[in-house]
Amino acid sequence: MSDRIFGGIGLMLSLLYIWRATLIPDSFMSDAVGPRAFPYGIAAVMALASIWFLIKPDPEPEWPRLGRLAEIGFAAMVMIAYAQLLPELGFVISTAFAAAYLTWRLGSSPLQSVLIGVGTSLGIYAIFHLVLGLSLARGPLGF
Repeated sequence: MSDRIFGGIGLMLSLLYIWRATLIPDSFMSDAVGPRAFPYGIAAVMALASIWFLIKPDPEPEWPRLGRLAEIGFAAMVMIAYAQLLPELGFVISTAFAAAYLTWRLGSSPLQSVLIGVGTSLGIYAIFHLVLGLSLARGPLGF
């Protein structure tokens, strides 16, 4: 039953996502596919996955224990804090902290997590900002 509830909520969210994507204005610098293609793709994948949960639910799903649910909730709060701090701290610093925390919770040692967080942050910055020329949130250090 819980899989079907999850699937129904996911399907509603994907429909909401599609609706919100239709509100994205066209830019004068638009490419051939336009600014809505990526959100439509994400919504389609989410809708298909949700439909799968509606059609073939797990007969006896295993829910995580309370401690694991709290950990998932805290990871979600870290992502919300990441979104809030991104304009203040900038992309590189915010991403380094978020990636380090999340990899640590996924099982890396603290030192590995810091290295992964910094490496992920700088790698994404290099690809998106330096190579592709996309604008990322600037922090107090100017990058």
